[in-house]
Amino acid sequence: MAVVEYGVLPYYADDFLVYLEAITGKSKNTVNEYYYDLLMFFRFLKQKKDPALRKAEFNSISVNDFSVQELAEIRLSDLYSFLNYMNNERNDKAPTRARKVACLRSFFKYAWNKANIISENPAAELESPKLTKKLPKYLELDESISLLESIDGDFKERDFCMITLFLNCGMRLSELVGINISDIREDTLTVLGKGAKERTIYLNQACLDAIASYLKVRPACEESSGVKPLFVSKRKKRISPKTVQYTVKKYIKYANLDPTKYSTHKLRHTAATLMYTMGDVDIRSLQEILGHESVATTEIYTHVNNNRLKDAVNRNPLAGYKKKDDSEN
Repeated sequence: MAVVEYGVLPYYADDFLVYLEAITGKSKNTVNEYYYDLLMFFRFLKQKKDPALRKAEFNSISVNDFSVQELAEIRLSDLYSFLNYMNNERNDKAPTRARKVACLRSFFKYAWNKANIISENPAAELESPKLTKKLPKYLELDESISLLESIDGDFKERDFCMITLFLNCGMRLSELVGINISDIREDTLTVLGKGAKERTIYLNQACLDAIASYLKVRPACEESSGVKPLFVSKRKKRISPKTVQYTVKKYIKYANLDPTKYSTHKLRHTAATLMYTMGDVDIRSLQEILGHESVATTEIYTHVNNNRLKDAVNRNPLAGYKKKDDSEN
């Protein structure tokens, strides 16, 4: 994933990325993804419109000179051509193309409505590729227990605590690595979710016990701001997302589970699924726990447990009805 490098894109695109992070509160990951999408988009347009660039190395095409006048000349057909190129030449899957649509919609809305550098918004009617909703992959209860029991080694208290929080609270990877000790108050934890939105997570006894055990052995670590991160790496710094991902994959292997199938995000799915299917948590409460902006995102968990559907049918009061044989009359 490209990391934002200002000056590579046209100045107004740089301004857009600053606006995304500073004003709308988009995460750094989202801003980085949009930077990459816009870089691809401007390179595509330059290569398409300039015959001299047709045989040029795509990733070497400079785009910071793409003028406001050229931007104003972009039409909806150009956007569809770009998406077609990403599909046929770059083999982008529908979710990736859908993200590019979201990026282009946001960018052109900004250029038209905020920066006022174009008089028409060519992306106003831009449609997103139809996405097939896939059921989330998750660990069964016995697999979750096996994962927890597989944890050992020099950092076992830390690793057990991390995975316990994933499996019990359904938090995102970014939320977990961002936890500071000061965020924990009695049986609650404050995390910073998507869009820089804070939410409170209630800690059950398993989480409280795991945190208490880890804090007894946690190495001293304080950032320059005076903040004390909860999870610390062996280098006595805030643990990185990559380290957490590697750690989770390691224990998934130790538990004889498929590391290509499960990840930190699948542990979030696991927590949500177990709460919904076995904890009798209603969908609105689950939405709050997971920090979903829309309940529509949470509703995917209503489709993961066929046992509930079977049980609902079996509870029908007519489930035991059997027509009397004529010979019984």
